[in-house]
Amino acid sequence: MSKGKFALGAIFGGLAGLVAGLLTAPKSGKETRADIKLKAQDAKEEAERRAVEVKKQALDTVDEAKVQADRLVKEARTSIEEYKSRGERAFTAAKKEATTAHTDSKKRTNS
Repeated sequence: MSKGKFALGAIFGGLAGLVAGLLTAPKSGKETRADIKLKAQDAKEEAERRAVEVKKQALDTVDEAKVQADRLVKEARTSIEEYKSRGERAFTAAKKEATTAHTDSKKRTNS
């Protein structure tokens, strides 16, 4: 279970328990309504605070993902350039060897 779902469940569970407690408490209707209003305001503020926290964490995660993606792209480009260079050197060496072998073969045939 994710932390977010657990926290959301805990908030709703706490609110349900709070409402049940308030409704069964030996207070007047006016006092009970005031208590409910106060607790609802507290819950709203807590939810807003947590929403800001979650948003910040999400933005931090996105920023970190961008940094890692940029690093991986840079590493991939470096590797590609390295392999391209190796391939070009190998091709040049093979071409030179083939040319030398062809020249040597012609010399042997003409001798």
